[in-house]
This record gives sequence, C-alpha cells and structure tokens, in this order.
Amino acid sequence: MTASPSPVLDGLRAQATDLDARDPLAGYLEEFVPAPGVTAYLDGNSLGRPVRSTADHLSRFVADEWGTRLIRSWDEGWMDTPTVLGDRIARIALGAAGGQTVVADSTTVMLYKLLHAAVTAMPGRDEIVVERANFPTDRFVAESVAAQTGATLRWLETDPIAGVQLSDIDAAVSERTAVVVLSHVDYRSAALADMAGITAAVHRHGALMLWDLCHSAGAVPMELDTWGVDLAVGCGYKYLNGGPGSPAFAYVRAELHDRLRQPIQGWMGAADVFAMKEGYAAAPGIRQFISGTPPVLAMVPLSDMLDLVERASIDAIRRKSVSLTGLVVDAYDRLLAPRGVRLLSPADPAQRGGHVSFGHASFREVTRLLWRQGVIPDFRFPDGIRVGLSPLSISHREALEGVIAIHAAMDAQDAA
Repeated sequence: MTASPSPVLDGLRAQATDLDARDPLAGYLEEFVPAPGVTAYLDGNSLGRPVRSTADHLSRFVADEWGTRLIRSWDEGWMDTPTVLGDRIARIALGAAGGQTVVADSTTVMLYKLLHAAVTAMPGRDEIVVERANFPTDRFVAESVAAQTGATLRWLETDPIAGVQLSDIDAAVSERTAVVVLSHVDYRSAALADMAGITAAVHRHGALMLWDLCHSAGAVPMELDTWGVDLAVGCGYKYLNGGPGSPAFAYVRAELHDRLRQPIQGWMGAADVFAMKEGYAAAPGIRQFISGTPPVLAMVPLSDMLDLVERASIDAIRRKSVSLTGLVVDAYDRLLAPRGVRLLSPADPAQRGGHVSFGHASFREVTRLLWRQGVIPDFRFPDGIRVGLSPLSISHREALEGVIAIHAAMDAQDAA
C-alpha cells in the first residue's frame, strides 16, 4: 500500500479550488437536481443529471398540453416538435442551419436509417468503412445494413488511444466506398477525430460521411455545415441531459434530402400524414426521416438542457471541459501513474473529448467499491475506468475528489 503524500493532495485541492473560483460557469451547478449520497458523479458523459426545471415542466406538460388540451395539442405544436427541437440542437450545438435536424427514435434506429439510406443512394459503390473499435451499436448496425444491401464491410484498425487519423482514411477509402461511419469522440479513449479533415478526405474519394456525435454533442463545438458533413446522429441522454431513453437526433445535409430515402417508412414521415392514402410518398425535407409517432413527452427534458447550453455557450462549455480533464490528468500523473495505472486517453487536451480513461487490472473491483461509496465512474471492459465530466454539472473539486477516491480504493484493495 502506498499512501498519498499530503502535500500532493493539498496542492491538487488548492489547484481545484482556484479553478472553481475562476470558473465563469460555476453558477450552473445549482441548475441540476442534487443526488444525496453521491460525492463525485463521474458518469455525466453516459447519463446526464436532470435539470431542476424539468420536474416542473413535465408536471405542466401533463396538466396542460396533455391533460387539458389532449389530442388538440398535436395541431397546436406537437406535430412540429421533432423539427423545432432539431433546429434548436442544430443551432446551439452542431453549427448547422435549420431544416436539417430532426429528433425521433433511438440512436440505433437513427443510425440504421441514415446508413441504409446512404448505401442505397450510392449505386456502383458497395463498401461501408467502419472502425473496428467503434461503439457496438455502430458496428452492429453496419453489419446489419451490409447484410441487407449486399455491401461489404471494410474495418478500420486504429490506434486505441489516438483514434482514427487522416492516414487511416486515405488508406481505407476507395472508389468502392459508399459511406464511412466514425465517432467524433471515441467512447473509450475520448480521442477527438478531425471531423473537418476526415470529412474532406472522404469526399475526395467520392463517398459519404456519417458521424456519430453521441460523445460530443453538447460538449465539443462543431461546424457541420461549414465542414460539409453529410450525415450525423447523436443521442439525447449524455451531454444533452434528456434522461434515460431520451430520443436521438439525426442531421442530414440539405443537399441530400431529395437523394436519400430512409428504409423505415412510417406514417409520420409521409407527405400527407392524415390522408391515409395507399402507397407511401415521403415528406419533403428532413421530416421524411421520422417514422412513427414522435416521443413528445421525452423531448421536454432535452429542451431544458438546451436552454442551459445556449445560455452558457458551447465554446465556454468546451473551455471548462478542457480545464476539467486537464485537472484529472494532472491528478493521474501525481496519484495514479506511480501505481502502474495506464492513461488510456490522449494527453493533449486538443485531441481529447470530455472524458478521461484509465486502465488497471484492479479496476473492475475498484469500480464496485467506489459505487458503494457514492463515487460513480464508468467501468469499460476489460480493465478501464472512464471519468466522464459534464461541464455544467460538475466542479473541478468534485472531479478531483473522484480521482483521489480511485487512488484510495486501490489502497483498500491492496490492504484487503
């Protein structure tokens, strides 16, 4: 067992206190529902904490829009909620103009729709390029679409910490490639991909680019329109704090609206929803990517978090994210690296998203111990702890105490 020298802890805590005192976003901590018994919530990149105002807004929604207006609310706003909320996400978090983003379904379903539509819109090209280390949903959906369309999967083998690089794209993408599927921020390492550069490289080969934004939307600024992104999907329950099962969003570049046809033809994506005609005619624009009845109730929490992100600004959120992860890496260097813990994220903050991952053989048991103590990180197979830091809902001191708790739990494991 190795005890942490008190001067090291004192120095780190003084550093965290100073950063919190100078944090222009510190006031946003009070905007979230407190979690009694939780001393460090290090999983905000997996499930964001609820916004305080959401409970009142949901109550009013049940009493008024649903309870009083009843089915009339569809004509009074609900029909447009998926595109209105989509436009808000686009403007606040994606760097995209209106009319290109819609909220509906889960991330998996949205990925399937866009990937299938992309492949079938590229005649003469029969290959899907996907990173082998990507999140399981992305890989599983790619396998399904390939099987259904007769496409071939080409797997990208990338560095587990640095993530996908431009050289990987140039080596893998060819005249056979229909679409490339990548994550903007790697779910394990937090490697931040060069979205602008990679998208341009894919386009040079004549292929379409589909980005998974689940670990970046609401935490990392992006410019989908300026960078020429074709397609993107992101979830609503991570940095957008929409709650468990919150619907996902899909972005489709306007120039592709008349070219793509999504495969799940439902009544809500039809040109005339209530005509009940024989045969399907897609709605114009982004609305065609809706299938069934949108989850209107589940969109209320998303709107509340978007209010906060807009007020704080995505650029200020990113600056705090860099500060938080920088402090966590400093604490790793002083407390965990000497214990043989591996840094599984890029050391350069410019190459890193909003979380930091560490690796050690003891971390499965350490994570169980931490959860019992009210310190909540994420365990990632086979031996990783992921420290996820949602900038508006966590302080530097809370983040630091989480790392100190990891060190103490390792001591407890050694002593057991």
